[in-house]
Amino acid sequence: MSDRPLSSAQRAKRSAREHGSQFRLLRERRFAPFFWTQFLGAMNDNVFKIGFTSLVTYQAARFSGVNADTAAFLISAIFILPFVLFSATSGQIADKYDKAMLTRFVKTFEIAVMLVGGAGFWLHNAVLLYLCTFLMGVHSTVFGPVKYAYLPQHLEQSELVGGNGMVEMGTFVAILLGTIMGGAAAGSDAHGAAILAFGCVAIAVIGRMASGFVPPSTPSQPDLRINWNPISETWRNLKLARQNRAVFLSLLGISWLWFVGATFLSSFFRFAKDVLSANPDVVTVLLATFSIGIGTGSLLCERLSKKRIEIGLVPLGSIGISVFAIDLFFASHALPAAGHLLTVAEFMARPAHWRVLADLFLLAMFGGFYSVPLYALIQSRSQPSHRARIIAANNILNSLFMIVSSLMAVALTSAGVGIPGLFLVTALLNVVVALYIYSLVPEFLLRFAAWLLVHTFYRIRLVHEERIPDEGAAVLVCNHVSYVDAIVIMAESPRPIRFVMDHRIFRTPFVGWLFRHAKAIPIAPAHEDPALLARAYDACAKALEDGDLVCIFPEGKLTKTGDMNPFRRGVTEILRRKPVPVVPVALRGLWGSFWSRNEDARFPRPIQKGVMSRLTLAVGEPLEPVDAVPERLQQIVTELRGARK
Repeated sequence: MSDRPLSSAQRAKRSAREHGSQFRLLRERRFAPFFWTQFLGAMNDNVFKIGFTSLVTYQAARFSGVNADTAAFLISAIFILPFVLFSATSGQIADKYDKAMLTRFVKTFEIAVMLVGGAGFWLHNAVLLYLCTFLMGVHSTVFGPVKYAYLPQHLEQSELVGGNGMVEMGTFVAILLGTIMGGAAAGSDAHGAAILAFGCVAIAVIGRMASGFVPPSTPSQPDLRINWNPISETWRNLKLARQNRAVFLSLLGISWLWFVGATFLSSFFRFAKDVLSANPDVVTVLLATFSIGIGTGSLLCERLSKKRIEIGLVPLGSIGISVFAIDLFFASHALPAAGHLLTVAEFMARPAHWRVLADLFLLAMFGGFYSVPLYALIQSRSQPSHRARIIAANNILNSLFMIVSSLMAVALTSAGVGIPGLFLVTALLNVVVALYIYSLVPEFLLRFAAWLLVHTFYRIRLVHEERIPDEGAAVLVCNHVSYVDAIVIMAESPRPIRFVMDHRIFRTPFVGWLFRHAKAIPIAPAHEDPALLARAYDACAKALEDGDLVCIFPEGKLTKTGDMNPFRRGVTEILRRKPVPVVPVALRGLWGSFWSRNEDARFPRPIQKGVMSRLTLAVGEPLEPVDAVPERLQQIVTELRGARK
């Protein structure tokens, strides 16, 4: 969005955006036409793929040369192959040209592709249907960078989580509707092929009409010279993504989620037939449960994150995915035998099947917690000039992971591993991959710990949190009440903070490891280690030079009485090296908690949040460096804290 000063009307509009529901975006032209365009595209993908998969699974005799056991995995692999081949070029095109124009071009192309698919259904020609699968993959490859680069160009920072949640929800509702339509059409013995052929073309035409209302989007880099070599450009895109470590590892995290999701979604037909002994209609129930779950998780992200990009939800999501995928394995072995393929009514009448549905719903819901913050983080931390190419790099990695997922599924099923075993292997791999990613980026774990502490034990009231700058260097100055002050501030900050912390904390095994990897800055008093003190000031100056937020507790030690200790001159030394704005911050409500030095400290109650569990984080007006003397800062922080400690 523009950095120009806002008028009062613009500020009022922005305030309405920040405090309104994410559903209001569906009434605004900057979002609604785009939303319905991508919704119809996702739905058409699934009408086609599910119709094709259902026909070759349950009516394999009508398609010569098709192996019903591996057809679903093959269709998935063919669909994502274009992402490997053309994502690099698509990212450049999305950065160079108007995204509205590209959206309309893609939707026109979709009509032509569906004419090919319609001919395949009409003639029961597997070759034409596989060709259409590949071309629909091309369609999605070109639209992918446009789709995710469009959002940060038209939404405010505070709307990114809600906007991404809406897109994720819409995508999986579209998948659900596409599955219902594709499965119902394929189940019609007399006219199934004709219904699928007509339906796919009709949806493509409606999608093209919706794309005509997408507002113009200024090209991010109109002078970009396109490199048509997919190999060298793919490598260049991956190098661009690697420039920001958190962004690149977020790309890997999203790609891993697509690995997990592709494994489950591609297995539903075989799972229904071979494990649940159910007919094709039950596949719709499974996918409906999965889609509603991920849609619920995606929409809840905005509420759970308070409209911020809360990466602390990512570890929560990965834990839930593994827990419920493992339980799905055990639930699949506790099913009663059936002598025939169950109808939906018969399937729902058996209590054991409700555990399966609950596992699928919760697994998918935690998948929503996992994916939405990662997409928002990538969009917010990528340079606007090459954001679409970063999304293209994401699509390349996604496709590679999904191809590996298909190959693993084919290999394991060919080796005699059943679908529940495939789910268990995926869940255990998810544990290993999650631990690896979080060991590389402890920021995720720190944010998770902060989010869990704050949302489990405390109810926080924020006062003027918008005064913490969204970008640029600044020093935060806060009173020091408890051992969890840094975690509370971290949980409520819109961006990462470099905390200046007592050097003794870094000697504790686990906490020290976390804060070292979170780039906290160790400091010691001059009488203990003057060299470390000087290095700490230099490290603060370097962090501010890089545009980071630095937080210091100028008292230098925890209060033993609840009253503030005198502020020391550390802030003055930091500002002498690098003059930047200073933001006073005050915590109140932590004195008397288990984490404070109060002799009557009580452990907070996680369920019944009483008066003692209410915290306030108040943020003052930023000060110019020359005004940020310790006495003035202490006066402001004292006023911000008020009478309650």
